[in-house]
Amino acid sequence: MSILINKKTRVICQGITGKVGEFHTKGCLEYGTKMVGGVTPGKGGEKVQGLPVFNTVVEAVEKEGADATMIFVPPAFTADAILEAIDAGIKVVIAITEGVPVIDMVRVFQRLRNADCPPRRVNSMRNEEASEQSEIRNPKSKIHLIGPNCPGVITPEECKIGIMPGYIHKKGPVGVISRSGTLTYEAVWQLSELGLGQSTCVGLGGDPIVGTSFIDLLKLYQADDDTEAIIMMGEIGGTAEEEAAAFVKEHVTKPVAAFIAGRTAPPGKRMGHAGAIISGGKGTAEEKIAALEDAGIEIAQSPADMGTAVKRAMARAK
Repeated sequence: MSILINKKTRVICQGITGKVGEFHTKGCLEYGTKMVGGVTPGKGGEKVQGLPVFNTVVEAVEKEGADATMIFVPPAFTADAILEAIDAGIKVVIAITEGVPVIDMVRVFQRLRNADCPPRRVNSMRNEEASEQSEIRNPKSKIHLIGPNCPGVITPEECKIGIMPGYIHKKGPVGVISRSGTLTYEAVWQLSELGLGQSTCVGLGGDPIVGTSFIDLLKLYQADDDTEAIIMMGEIGGTAEEEAAAFVKEHVTKPVAAFIAGRTAPPGKRMGHAGAIISGGKGTAEEKIAALEDAGIEIAQSPADMGTAVKRAMARAK
């Protein structure tokens, strides 16, 4: 099993006719992802990497049964691309774009909070099968927005949506959640080298407002029978990691490991991601680590310790 995506997921790329969109569409196709088309307004009828290009996401859903999208459009248009996908009935929306204005994401966040999107009715048998699979994967028909400013999502050996290097991933029992793309790759490499494959790896994104939280994914991993352990990579800023720790303490029975980036960052200075800033004395690495330890989570002391931290957590749980 997996969360969010699997080998049956039918994926489109919004922004497929751009250089970056085409490049990563090719990478996803080569990995084995079931890419079924792309969307660029005004370029409907063209083909990119052998895939049909549509003018709207609605067309892609109706004609190809798309149920997931990856977004590679300029920052100024990303929010509208996300909203178009949501309105078309797409349930897994993965926005890779960096630099999306925060005010735009406030608008998207409000839309997600109020979303009530039943599965879109389509005509072809192929699309009905795709919709059925989407409902099996997500019985409450919830919209999952991953990102923006994220590397994407991968279920190893089944489906890759995003920019991560597929060859380092191996199928296995560890769920991976991270605010940082680079830390995701490092953790995955360490896990694979230790013989610990991954169920699904999700890059949440490093912006102040992202569509999915640690808690959203912890719920899915906890419910996934084939995920035996979880690793979270967080960073300074905000309270998401503390909230995740409280959730783990009350609701997660599987072993969890964690790493917090930014221990040496000075307060008030943005470090890397737009959301990684200590403000008003809140969001320090020390506060986060204390909350995680209180929840019984195994702490990786450095980026080089992430894989072995998972092994320690799994050994302790036996």
